[in-house]
Amino acid sequence: MTETGAIILASASPRRVDLLLSAGIEFQVRPADIDETCLQGEKPEIHALRLSREKARHVASSHPGRFFIGADTIVVCDGEIMGKPADAADAERMLRKLSGRVHEVITGFCILDLETGREAAEAVTTRVYFKKLLPQEIQAYIATGCPFDKAGAYAIQGNAAYMIRKIEGSYTNVVGLPLCEVVEALRGLGAVR
Repeated sequence: MTETGAIILASASPRRVDLLLSAGIEFQVRPADIDETCLQGEKPEIHALRLSREKARHVASSHPGRFFIGADTIVVCDGEIMGKPADAADAERMLRKLSGRVHEVITGFCILDLETGREAAEAVTTRVYFKKLLPQEIQAYIATGCPFDKAGAYAIQGNAAYMIRKIEGSYTNVVGLPLCEVVEALRGLGAVR
């Protein structure tokens, strides 16, 4: 794809980097350091969108560039917004809750065009069906260290792939960035051709 201006990804996520690279998009990485605390009464989609906007705006305020992409992925089960686990006990709690159930993965993304002042933002939801996990499967997965930088304590593209019976919606959304929607938004803003 041909870029028409500097694109900045406001994220340190290696999964988001890999997804954008797989689409042939050239960009720079400038991680956003913001408070990701959920506001009282905030709905999951609104939370993910708010954080994606804040990440894009935070990086845009201190780095040169034209297009800034912010994103935030959360896992939602029974109304609980699951971010990254705090420790092994928290990871175990999350995986036990997800075991044998359906949950939603929501990624909010926001693309700011500083030249025109336009913005494209969307929250994409994918339903994920987990198999019933055995206690030893949960412990073995936690021992890999994989859960600790992942929302909901798992990675569909990694060692947790066998835990997922099926999904309804975007696979890349579960990985961390709904690539189809992001590329369409970049094209709509004129960031790529």
